[in-house]
Amino acid sequence: MLSEVLPLTQPAFVDRYRTIRTYSEAICRYLETEDYVVQPIVDVSPPKWHLGHTTWFWETFILVPNLPGYTIFHEDFSFVFNSYYESVGKRVLRTDRGNLSRPTVADVYRYRAYVDTYMDTYLMEHELSPEISALVELGLNHEQQHQELLITDIKYILGHNPLFPSLDIPINQGGLFGGASYDDVQLSEGIYTIGYSGNGFCFDNELGVHKTYLNQTTLSGKLVTNAGYIDFIKAGGYQNFRYWLSDGWAWVKTEQVKAPLYWYEIDGQWYSYTFKGLEPVDPDEPVCHVSYYEADAYARWCGQRLPTEFEWEAANERFAWGERWEWTGSAYLAYPGFSTAEGAVGEYNGKFMSSQMVLRGASVATPAGHARSTYRNFFQPDKRWQFTGIRLAK
Repeated sequence: MLSEVLPLTQPAFVDRYRTIRTYSEAICRYLETEDYVVQPIVDVSPPKWHLGHTTWFWETFILVPNLPGYTIFHEDFSFVFNSYYESVGKRVLRTDRGNLSRPTVADVYRYRAYVDTYMDTYLMEHELSPEISALVELGLNHEQQHQELLITDIKYILGHNPLFPSLDIPINQGGLFGGASYDDVQLSEGIYTIGYSGNGFCFDNELGVHKTYLNQTTLSGKLVTNAGYIDFIKAGGYQNFRYWLSDGWAWVKTEQVKAPLYWYEIDGQWYSYTFKGLEPVDPDEPVCHVSYYEADAYARWCGQRLPTEFEWEAANERFAWGERWEWTGSAYLAYPGFSTAEGAVGEYNGKFMSSQMVLRGASVATPAGHARSTYRNFFQPDKRWQFTGIRLAK
C-alpha cells in the first residue's frame, strides 16, 4: 500500500502535475528524432518509450476508471507502453522497445498533449477521494523516477555512439542533503528506528517502521573519488580475484571489465563520457557508474566494506549525500509487516524483492523534490548505468 498522504488542494495538484510533466519533455528538448528510438541494451529504454509509458500511467490508472466519457487515445498504446503490470494486460517485451518505429515520436507527443488536457480537466473539476489523491501522488513520483531514467538512458545511448556527442541536459537538480561536514561519522552501538514515518509521500517499500540493532561503526564522510578508484585500477584491482565476489569475478571476466562505465584509457590518460562529450576524468569528483560488484571489490581492497542500508539511514543526517546513488551491503528485501496492495499498484515494488541490492541517497540526475533519507532504490549487482557511487564503512 501507499503511505498516508496529506491531500493537496486541486489547484496545487494541477500545478505540480503540469510542472512535472513539462520537465519530462524538457529533458528531451535537444534530442534529435533518431535519439528517441534507440535501445542499445535491454536495461535502456528509448526516450520515446519513457514519454509514452508515463502518459499511459495517467490514462490507465486515473482517466479510464475515473473520468466519465473518456475515450482512450489509441487502442494499441496500452500494449505498447505497459511496462510490467501483469494485471493490466499484454505488453511489448522489454527487449523489443527499440523496435517500435511506430508510434512515431510525433504521435507520442500528441498522446501526451491529449492526456494532459483531460488530466487538467479531471484534476480541476472533480473532487478527489483520498484513494485517488494517493494514486495521483504515486503517478507524480512515478514520472519523476522515469525522469532520472530518461537522463541515464539518454547518456547510455549517446555514450555508446562512437562520436560521443554532447547534449545540453538538465542535471544537478536534486542538490545535497544531510550534514554539511565531510568528516567521518562515528555511529554508536544501539537500537535505531528505520523506515518512513512522516505525513508526506513514500513508496510502499519504505513502510514498516521497525527497530534495528546496529554495532558501532564508522562511515566515511566522503564518497570515493575518481583518484582513489584509479589507485585501485593501478594496483591491479580488476586482475585480482581475491577482491571479488564469485559472481562479480565471473562478471569481470565475461564482460572484460577494466574500469567504470564510460571510462576510456587514451595514451595513458583516463577519459570519461559526460554530457559535454569525452573529457579527462576529474580526480576530485566522486567515482560514478560503478556496479555493486565493483563497489564491493574496491571496499575489500581498502580493507573496509559497504555500509548496510540501516547504517546509512541511521547516520545520513551527519554526512552530505545526493551526488551519487550509494551502493549498500543490503539485499533488497521487505521490511517487517510489508504487504502488497491490491490491484496493479501492488506490482510496483514488492515483486522485485529478489536478487537486487539496495542503493541509498540520490544523484545529480534525481529530480528536485524526489529525494528522501528513507528512499530505497534497488538494482541488480551488475548494473552501473545509473549515477552510482561508493561510500565506505568499517
